[in-house]
Amino acid sequence: QYMDDGDIPEDGRFIYSSPATYLSLLKQTKFTSAEFVGQDAAEKAIKGLHLAKGQEAWGHVVATLLRDLPSAVPELLIQKSQFLDTLYIATRYVNGHAAGAPFEHYSALQSQQAIDYAGEIVNFARSQVA
Repeated sequence: QYMDDGDIPEDGRFIYSSPATYLSLLKQTKFTSAEFVGQDAAEKAIKGLHLAKGQEAWGHVVATLLRDLPSAVPELLIQKSQFLDTLYIATRYVNGHAAGAPFEHYSALQSQQAIDYAGEIVNFARSQVA
């Protein structure tokens, strides 16, 4: 749709990249990667929504980003974002846990939760812009 990245409005860069990030999440085979990318996709989507609403958004805490939106956000969605927020540091850094590497702390269950919750947040953001 756009000729190059410079043609995309700033809010669009986040909104358009969050589904791409989310789609890459669906292809993850490593548990830690799924959690990492899930949090990242949700964060990008909500930051894009802020920009679309004419607001600046800073930080990486998705729950806070959701609460700072000008319109009401379902409490369950905020709770799901809190799960993703717990993954921000722990899945990015090898010393994010007291012991062991990040991949030792996650399983298919957490990966599926991250995928599902991130998808709900991305879809919420897209529905608010449409």
